[in-house]
Amino acid sequence: MILLHDLIDTAAHRTPDTPAVTTTQDRLTHGELAVASRAAARWLRHLGVRRGERVVVVAPSVVEVAVVVYAASRIGAPFALLHEQTRGRALAHVLDDAEPVLLLADDEEARRLAAERGIAAAPLSDVPRGSDPAPDRPEPATDETGPDAPLPVDPVCLIYTSGTTAAPKAVVSTHQQALFAVRAIQGELRYRPDDVVYSPLPLSFDYGLYQLFLGALSGATVRLGLPAEAGATLLRNIEAADATVLASVPAVAETLAKLVRRSPGHALRLRLLTNTGAAMPPQPLAVLRAAVPGLRVQLMFGLTECKRAAINPPDADVEHPGSCGRALPGTEIYAADPDGRRLPAGETGELVVRGPHVMAGYWRRPELTAQRFPRRDGLFPELRTGDHGWLDEHGFVHFAGRRDDIYKERGFRVSATELEAAARRVEGVEQAAVLPPAEGVPAILVVVSDRGPADVLDAMREEIEEFKVPGRCVPLPALPLTRNGKVDRKALAREVASLV
Repeated sequence: MILLHDLIDTAAHRTPDTPAVTTTQDRLTHGELAVASRAAARWLRHLGVRRGERVVVVAPSVVEVAVVVYAASRIGAPFALLHEQTRGRALAHVLDDAEPVLLLADDEEARRLAAERGIAAAPLSDVPRGSDPAPDRPEPATDETGPDAPLPVDPVCLIYTSGTTAAPKAVVSTHQQALFAVRAIQGELRYRPDDVVYSPLPLSFDYGLYQLFLGALSGATVRLGLPAEAGATLLRNIEAADATVLASVPAVAETLAKLVRRSPGHALRLRLLTNTGAAMPPQPLAVLRAAVPGLRVQLMFGLTECKRAAINPPDADVEHPGSCGRALPGTEIYAADPDGRRLPAGETGELVVRGPHVMAGYWRRPELTAQRFPRRDGLFPELRTGDHGWLDEHGFVHFAGRRDDIYKERGFRVSATELEAAARRVEGVEQAAVLPPAEGVPAILVVVSDRGPADVLDAMREEIEEFKVPGRCVPLPALPLTRNGKVDRKALAREVASLV
């Protein structure tokens, strides 16, 4: 019986002295992390946490989070990781929705919110690392094989994700779903035991969280970056970490490309850059490939509901422009029409994913779960992703946009993602985002560029059909980003509206 924490136990047995997780100020080896997670599991039991009961963690990317993740796995307590800035109403929603028995947070206001709801709370800094966390008290043993031990089909985590609903919803993943995803991803990315994986992504973002698991499975070291490290100091931080792998999103790659252009004498030794979360524009990749000899790129497509759906072989984006990968081994992706019928190669429809990595469902949201799984007559549920795209004759997935990114312009279907890619091809445009039509307001192109709006729109007509070009272009000094490094569409809409 294999459970999530077996990843770190295996790594500890294989390479106990290799760093597992590090920050600028802290580190734990694989052996130390395994020991710490056992101590923390006893500590969690002492605080009253039992199998099936939830633990919510509000924290930055620190090594204690990795300790809690594996500790919670040992006792069968599903964990939910929240961004360190989750406070007030947003935190109250999660506490009311998840109904945890324990909140771990160094923020006093967060602990007060928990106390108001009768939820036990403790500082994250209290998480033990030694083998005897409370020598003055008798501690119950952590029995990982007894009657209360978790099973592979039990939930291991709740990952809260935003979407078309008003409040964030939690994706539930079991041990076996998470482990299948980790192994399938590692089979494609092939992290090495001597790799240092630099991840500037929050652990509340599943892409960031899974770096911990990939590091344990491969034996690599995961260097946790903080949000501030993804800005002007990004290049210096990657160099200081001696990183060989960069877990990236477009905003991170674009920042690194700018910094590399300004610092031709850099000492980067990256061998691999990965991307998911949003479509990666080709421009920063061209800069980085030219500046870092031997750099390989693997673009991916995924969503929280299945972690990864497709991964490109190394540099396949060059041979298959616009592609974001083929289905993970043991899984399937196809494009479907509105009635759920499979479409042939080249035809755009809603992307559907099948496989052992697909989520168990949304926490306490049966209606939403039913929307995503309208059919359950197969071995694996068919997940309707809400993303649109098409597959070519070789099985490569081409992303067209979210369901709400597709809109009508002069009677024609237009993809906001396609428009953004065209805008980025315009010389002088550094970043681009499209706000689809809403409440009678036509589509708007927002750019970060030194060119004037009319000039950008005129140049766009050389890159894409004229009927798709929006009637209005708004320049901004920068695009607002979410905590996960994606364009914050809601904040962008508010900012553009304030300029009208």
